[in-house]
Amino acid sequence: MSDQPGSVPPGADPAPPGNNLGARHSPLFALVTDTLRQRIVGGVYRQGDRLVEHTLSAELGVSRVPVREALRALAAEGLVSIEPRRGASVACLSEHVAREMVEVRATLEGLNARLAAQRRDPRLVAELQEVLHQGSAAAREDEAERLLALNFRFHEVLGTIAANSVLQDMMRSLRERTGLVFAPAHHLRAQQNWDEHAQILKAVIAGDADLASLLATRHVYSAAEAATPAGG
Repeated sequence: MSDQPGSVPPGADPAPPGNNLGARHSPLFALVTDTLRQRIVGGVYRQGDRLVEHTLSAELGVSRVPVREALRALAAEGLVSIEPRRGASVACLSEHVAREMVEVRATLEGLNARLAAQRRDPRLVAELQEVLHQGSAAAREDEAERLLALNFRFHEVLGTIAANSVLQDMMRSLRERTGLVFAPAHHLRAQQNWDEHAQILKAVIAGDADLASLLATRHVYSAAEAATPAGG
């Protein structure tokens, strides 16, 4: 079965003209999955929002096959819920589960920053400084999609500096799931996010593992607080 642009599996809906994703040459499944994941983590789709295959197919300009596969993949990641007769929707986290996830992520982000400060590689630190520069600029310009990508990149490079592959794999999954919690406040605290990133990086560069850990832990709790009604 091929999901390349121009091919339509038997029985599938044809992709409408003038689309964006359907015209690209990367595997459609990966493109659709990444796009839907970004929209969920970015707050475009909120917890409980229905994800209707034919609607997404029309929006993205692809057949329903890669959309269906993407929704299944995101369900395995915990970002989507698929129920009989109701179909797919953005996963809903209870207050209890959300709090537990934030606690775990805050702890692991602290460890990640601690290791980065202890194992800092000059080349990777320079790369992280460039990501920070771009992220701060994007926050000033209010470039929502670019901010999400740069935020992901910042944490990826910080994890690479920490040099613990097991931790980094755990953090990738956890960041995506906690994205459901943080999504409502992404826009409101964009500049604050990057100010906090700057302080974490400063501590990493200084080799202050204790401070880097403390700042990274506080960063998670600050984001969680801003995403709650009480936090504004």
